[in-house]
Amino acid sequence: MKIIIVGDGKVGYSLADSLSADGNEVTIIDRNMDTLKKTVENLDVMCICGNGVSTSILIESGVKEADLLIAVTNSDEMNMVCCLTAKKLGARHIIARIRDMQYADELNQLTTDLGLDMVINPERAVAREIARILEFPPALKIETFARGRVDMVDIEVSGRVEIIDMPLKQVSRRYAHDILIGAVLREGRAIIPNGEFIIREGDRIYIVGRLARLNDFCRKIGIFIPKVKNAMLIGGGRVAYYLGKYLEDIGIGYRIIERDHNHCATLAAELPSAIIIHGDGSDDSLLKSENIGEMTAFVTVTGHDEDNLMSALLAKQFGVPKVIAKISRLTYSSIMEKLGIDNIVNPKQITADTIAQYVRGLENAMGDPVKTLYRIVEGQAEALEFIANSGSRLLNIPLKRMVLKPGVLIGVITHGNNIIIPHGNDKIQAGDSVILITTGHRFTDLNDILEAVDK
Repeated sequence: MKIIIVGDGKVGYSLADSLSADGNEVTIIDRNMDTLKKTVENLDVMCICGNGVSTSILIESGVKEADLLIAVTNSDEMNMVCCLTAKKLGARHIIARIRDMQYADELNQLTTDLGLDMVINPERAVAREIARILEFPPALKIETFARGRVDMVDIEVSGRVEIIDMPLKQVSRRYAHDILIGAVLREGRAIIPNGEFIIREGDRIYIVGRLARLNDFCRKIGIFIPKVKNAMLIGGGRVAYYLGKYLEDIGIGYRIIERDHNHCATLAAELPSAIIIHGDGSDDSLLKSENIGEMTAFVTVTGHDEDNLMSALLAKQFGVPKVIAKISRLTYSSIMEKLGIDNIVNPKQITADTIAQYVRGLENAMGDPVKTLYRIVEGQAEALEFIANSGSRLLNIPLKRMVLKPGVLIGVITHGNNIIIPHGNDKIQAGDSVILITTGHRFTDLNDILEAVDK
């Protein structure tokens, strides 16, 4: 696909990296030549220095033949104007990043009025992911499929977990037949396991099923973190604002520590149910005075990775059961995991996954399109959700007769209100949602997973 990205900041660069790696023809536009130099040196993309709102610059970039334009400059208004101009010039699909909190409640109307195909709000997406984690504390990460009816949780297997040294077929019989361990990260390598696979201490396992069943399974095998009742948030930016709204919806009390006094006043007006504290979230004496030891969750979401790291480490020292940090630099993520931080959320990765999902859907709108896509197991695997159309070659064939390509696992089939962990006699029917886990493949159509049918 021919894709144009306007804005070569952190998100724009990450998108260009991800989309070009997927084989798309990517052009990136930015006013800053110094910023573009880094992109030219590191990525296989075309770079144009100029204003993305300019008609001549857009035409130079090939907008008339573009399948998709994504506007991710620092200005919401510029992004909207850029998309409108691109649409009039012939771009088939347009996506805008709109971050301002004033637009938050108007996004649906804006999308309709401007003809946008999608709106990206990285801060809101990060807040939504953090809220999901707080609803299921044992998880390092949680992804959602089938309109919220199926989840995938990422859990580390420590010494106290009962399934260590146990083959998966025994795990299923003894603890839960309605969940599936679909992928494992062991010593930095992604594995799609079979029934003979044996769980080892230190593995990170990716489990699929209904959230309530996943919770029961974790409790039975000895993984338990107390339910989150209250949370302390460090940093009062957009992520904290959106997260506060989510926490109110799920009944978790919270307080926000923010350095900027004027910003505190704004937050107090926007989030009347929150406790707003003016201060430095890396000051241990302030954290003590605000009873950090009584918190069941601590979330640090400032705009500085170093500050988030220090605050998160302080929270762990005070014994907070669940500590989550927002990190923009991927190089810091592995450091924080080694230091014992429970969860890392990365805005760039979340945004890139969202766009990749949309692009895969565009690539095969006539077949079985990708409904949901997540990169998992540190980017070595993908979890994809397809909707089986009436013309699919996989319909009404028992799974035991299908010969799937190597590194592919059918994890879940949702048929109406039924959530099915599939076995050999199960069949895919038209309209079913099918969740796959795969390594080493880039699928755009459900039919692509099939090697052959065993007659």
